[in-house]
Amino acid sequence: MLSPSETLSPQAWQPVREADQTLVAQLADDLARRIDEQGLRPGTRLPSIRRMAEQAQVSRFTVVEAYDRLVARGLVQSRRGAGFFVRARGGQLTAAPAPAAADMAPPARVDVIWLLRNMFRDSAPGAPGGAGLLPSEWLDPELVAGAIRAVGRSARGNLLSYGRPQGYAPLRQQLAAMLQGEGVPAHPEHNLLTVNGVTHGLDLIARHLVRPGDTVLVEDPAWFVIFGRLSAFGARVIGVPRGPDGPDLALLDRMAAEHKPRLFIINAAVHNPTGHTLSAGAAYDILRLAERHDFMVVEDDTYAELHPGGAMKLAALDRLRRVILVGGFSKTLAASLRVGYVAAHADILEQLTHLKMLAGLTSPELGERVVHRVLVEGQYRRHVERVRARVDDARRRCSRALADLGMTVPFEAQAGMFVWADCGRDSEAVARAAADRGMLLAPGTLFSPSQAPSTMLRFSVPMIENPKSFEMLAELMRGDGGTGVSARGTN
Repeated sequence: MLSPSETLSPQAWQPVREADQTLVAQLADDLARRIDEQGLRPGTRLPSIRRMAEQAQVSRFTVVEAYDRLVARGLVQSRRGAGFFVRARGGQLTAAPAPAAADMAPPARVDVIWLLRNMFRDSAPGAPGGAGLLPSEWLDPELVAGAIRAVGRSARGNLLSYGRPQGYAPLRQQLAAMLQGEGVPAHPEHNLLTVNGVTHGLDLIARHLVRPGDTVLVEDPAWFVIFGRLSAFGARVIGVPRGPDGPDLALLDRMAAEHKPRLFIINAAVHNPTGHTLSAGAAYDILRLAERHDFMVVEDDTYAELHPGGAMKLAALDRLRRVILVGGFSKTLAASLRVGYVAAHADILEQLTHLKMLAGLTSPELGERVVHRVLVEGQYRRHVERVRARVDDARRRCSRALADLGMTVPFEAQAGMFVWADCGRDSEAVARAAADRGMLLAPGTLFSPSQAPSTMLRFSVPMIENPKSFEMLAELMRGDGGTGVSARGTN
């Protein structure tokens, strides 16, 4: 073993020219292994860059990059004018153990935070049951990776500066063209703002339009995260029952007359969690009621790309007078890009841009450039068609499999990545029993602003590819294994 004052012989490593690993990786990994095994003690000086390169017959750039990797990993330190030395290391850091099934145990009452926390953890067996994303293998990682490489080659110095607060201009131009093709009069400068996903867009809208004490109408059932955001702003959140064709219009009329709402938030196309799409008649009636009772409509278009086409957009009918449209690409392209948009009347859009600047100064332009590259190269449409076909097939198979377990789907969805099924018992009890087995399910109680008991469960259709999920579900529906779940709720 070398003493701290000794240097490492450069002949200890020899490159393998035809290996899968690069020479940089080979050298860095060899040295890292010897450091980890204590073959190189703290204080040992590595060979100079010139000496290592000459002895191993590699370029100096190879040695520099390998040494820099070791510095980045905290194994080596560079001393100006002296060279590279093995660092003294403190206690070894160990990876946190993977969460066990017991870690999924919900609180006394299943809540949104518990569901979100488990949606974003490493998948446990059956976890796709309640997740809100498609598996990466259903999407096209190479489509995104190719766009990232192209942006890196072309953008250069532009990636090092602030983006524009309203968003990357070429992306807004592309979005405007897409929306105008669907009848939405979106001008790239006056009506479009990029945001960090749909959730960010909805948050900005609520910050601008909602004051403490205001009433906001939502669909029931609906996406549960928005309930908490609205409540945080001091809003009164009231649900309007949603059916296959849209909200209960008679009840919407009465509620609007009684509560004078500021907003009505709706999934017009591919509703979450039911997968239903607004009928043309209901769309016209909603806008008529919005004008009569003087409230704004926020159209959440998160899942619209999963519709086969022809869905009625409220923003197109209204011409962005009372309707604010929010959309994004997380479900069909890549959730990690966090790129979305808001289309609104120019006066509202200006205020939303101000709020965006106050919260985050400007746009993270790298992700926006990547999305723009995907859209402008013309591959996105075909990609979405492939994703939609796979989702539709999985949804049909998932619905049949759930029916075989004794569940019912009150109204079959025509699109979307979820099945909204009636399990015939307290869905919160089923979710709790599933969590005990490491399986994530989303109970219907979370999808109602009233949090009323429910027999409904939301299933994510990729679970059809996981036979273990359905084995667990079958046991839960039978009440096997001491789950404590019966057709009347809990034993």
